[in-house]
Amino acid sequence: VQLQAFGGGLVQAGASLRLSCTASGGTISGYGWFRQAPGKERDFVAGRSWRGEFTRYSDSARGRFTIWRDNRDNTIYLQVNNLAPEDTAVYYCAARSSDYSNSYLRADAFRVFGQGTLVTVSS
Repeated sequence: VQLQAFGGGLVQAGASLRLSCTASGGTISGYGWFRQAPGKERDFVAGRSWRGEFTRYSDSARGRFTIWRDNRDNTIYLQVNNLAPEDTAVYYCAARSSDYSNSYLRADAFRVFGQGTLVTVSS
């Protein structure tokens, strides 16, 4: 599976962005978003099973971020609202390994990562 994220940019604090991700070359059982801030490790942001039965958010994303998939073309989205400077990071979409149960959405289940998109939030 190949993944490619789009939609990043430079925004001011309080703004919103919609990140998108295309997947090709295979089927996936679940998808997610991660982010890596400068000088830090890559962190889990959100994950969702393919048909949407299960969703999980990190504490920092819950309430401000929304993950979903467009059934028409299988584009994966992450809506990010009320952005703050600490949200500045490269955002990556990811595919969950089929080795895990449908409800398992922890970071270690995601094995394939796409090329990220940079989100920069100015204060």
